[in-house]
Amino acid sequence: MRVALVTSSYSPYAGGVETHVQAVAQELAQRGHSVQVWTVQRDGKHIVRELDGITVVELPTPLPARTLPSILSWVARAPSAALAWSRAHRRFQPQMLHVHCFGPNGTYGWALSMLMRTPLVLSSHGETMADQDRLFETSALAKWSMRKAIGRASSVTGCSEVVLDDLRDRFGLAPTAGSVVPNGVEPLPEDSTRRNDGALVVAVGRLVEVKGFDLLMKAFARADLPGDTRLVIGGDGPCFAELERLSRKLGIDDRLDLPGRLSAESVRQLMASARVVVVPSRFEAFGITALEAWRSGAPVIATTRGGLREFISDGDDGMLIDPEKTDDLAVALAVLVNDPRRARKMGEAGKRRVREFTWAAVVDGYEREYAKLDLT
Repeated sequence: MRVALVTSSYSPYAGGVETHVQAVAQELAQRGHSVQVWTVQRDGKHIVRELDGITVVELPTPLPARTLPSILSWVARAPSAALAWSRAHRRFQPQMLHVHCFGPNGTYGWALSMLMRTPLVLSSHGETMADQDRLFETSALAKWSMRKAIGRASSVTGCSEVVLDDLRDRFGLAPTAGSVVPNGVEPLPEDSTRRNDGALVVAVGRLVEVKGFDLLMKAFARADLPGDTRLVIGGDGPCFAELERLSRKLGIDDRLDLPGRLSAESVRQLMASARVVVVPSRFEAFGITALEAWRSGAPVIATTRGGLREFISDGDDGMLIDPEKTDDLAVALAVLVNDPRRARKMGEAGKRRVREFTWAAVVDGYEREYAKLDLT
């Protein structure tokens, strides 16, 4: 098949959807599909580039806001944007448009699907629920176009049932429609080993409120932990300075490391030395960090708020805690930090489970959806 993956963002930008789409593109290409990635243009220049053998097309996606200058700007820019999308379609001639993480890319993908009568597949990664900018609550156009795209789509997937439930509740997805296609993770080399660097608590993600790192810091400060236990929160974002201030207020600034944005290899090394990895999000659509921890053999304490509870077995391959209940989170931290044997056993269970979450399995799920399409 000829598949255009229409994504809200792509490498070199880092994040869950970028990793997901890049891995899916590679796996589809390895299976013999013709694949292009179409992504949102960020610097105002139309760019076509190659990345790991995949053609990446950056396309303009201007949308109007509710102000007269914005509307006038959109009227001026919309014709050239429409032409760029039409040209991309004409040159590649995709048999389907597969939209990932609905944003301006989804609005243009839906419109192009209508115009060119090309089947549309829509995959939600939790953007309707965990967007820091609350796009779908503040933009009537975003909500309207999402509903239209769901009505048009031949297939809709979500990374978890909680994501699909939101599409059913607020965006018109039929009660029995939608399929779960989860995230995946790259396996580590067979000779990868865990290190014993002492009692290290690790969390990784963008430093925004929804990720709940402030809740983790409060629980860490309250937990009954050895004095040499350290907390590392890897990532960057707008809450960096706020977390620094909170660490001083809590008196844990001498036990906290905020190293900023980490490379994928640095994340792997950090998790390989973690006594426990924590996902304390106020909401998490899926929680790929848990898979990364499992892959490294680290036990996971994960939020009950979102999709993680759909695949983590509490007390077996992880612990599920409401992060807003910081006393409960503090107790869970103490349990795993102070009981290395239990932590090791839980990490080993996770390492067995993570074998289910390969990118091949993810693409198997998408290919099942593609097989439902009428491509005649």
